[in-house]
Amino acid sequence: MVTFGTFEKITLNFPEITIEPHFEKISFRIKKKIFATYDEKHNRITVKLSEIDQDNFSSLSSSIYPVNNKWGKQGWTFIELSQVNPELLSKVLTTGYCEVAPKKLSALIKESKN
Repeated sequence: MVTFGTFEKITLNFPEITIEPHFEKISFRIKKKIFATYDEKHNRITVKLSEIDQDNFSSLSSSIYPVNNKWGKQGWTFIELSQVNPELLSKVLTTGYCEVAPKKLSALIKESKN
């Protein structure tokens, strides 16, 4: 199980993250582009992934699944915080950040993971 605090801590470790409201959710952005949102009411996050990464992560855990509409077909993926483990969440968030971040910042993250 992961708390909002754990999610936020992982997310804020990425370079140049800003936090802004997004309707009734909290958005986490890189260069004004949303890569994740937090929905307090449902205790879940939504992360932007490629369709391939979405399929790969969804196959690892039932707590990770595509948004059930056109946004899901674009890679937007739900993660149930009450059911996901911190290590898997960190991998998904890193992948989502690298999907949305400019290539230069994405390369920094990928280098630090190797």
